[in-house]
Amino acid sequence: MPLIAEDLLLLLLDDEKGSLTSTAYPHTVLGGALLLELALAGSVEVRKEGAWRSAKVRPTGTPALDDPLLVDALATVAERPRSAQDLVNRLGKGLKETLTGRLVAAGVLEERRGRVLGVFPRTRWPVADVAREDEVRRRLTAALVQGLTPDERTAALVALLHAIGRAHKVVPRDGVPASEVKRRAKEISEGAWAARAVRDAIAAATAAVSAAVVASTAATAGGG
Repeated sequence: MPLIAEDLLLLLLDDEKGSLTSTAYPHTVLGGALLLELALAGSVEVRKEGAWRSAKVRPTGTPALDDPLLVDALATVAERPRSAQDLVNRLGKGLKETLTGRLVAAGVLEERRGRVLGVFPRTRWPVADVAREDEVRRRLTAALVQGLTPDERTAALVALLHAIGRAHKVVPRDGVPASEVKRRAKEISEGAWAARAVRDAIAAATAAVSAAVVASTAATAGGG
């Protein structure tokens, strides 16, 4: 089964340029996607201790996981109780490169290596096969624009996109105001579409991702 993190990366990459549409927080949000994947699999639980982003994440002990990325992610969780904010950053380290490699191997992306100004190496990943991304956008459009009830994995993806303020940018709105799409994304993110344990994990992961986005935005503004 495709990972939520892979679907998210496809949405964050420019299809033609093969570069990220925003580079301020990719490792954090992709790490958050892995954490949500573990929660949906029933492999982790969250215990709130103060702010959601500081909630402690622990393994549940079941069930077994098949994807090696999720196995490694769960091993990181199992090392010791960590906050969601710590975990999304740890899980996200090097994840973009791993995911793009998987997507290239699957024929979804193409890897293009080159140099900027003839000196600095640069790798881009334009889309080679749009079918998978189109299907992801179709599900998101149904939930965010048409108002249909999303499945758990789509709702989790919406929650992540809402956390980084991009839910209204990844779907064709067909005249629907951006404000309405944002409202719908918020509603889905906070909705009772999943078990309490999963909702707690989503709250913790998205709070951690949002905090990282705010911090990176403030740092950029301060530096400018």
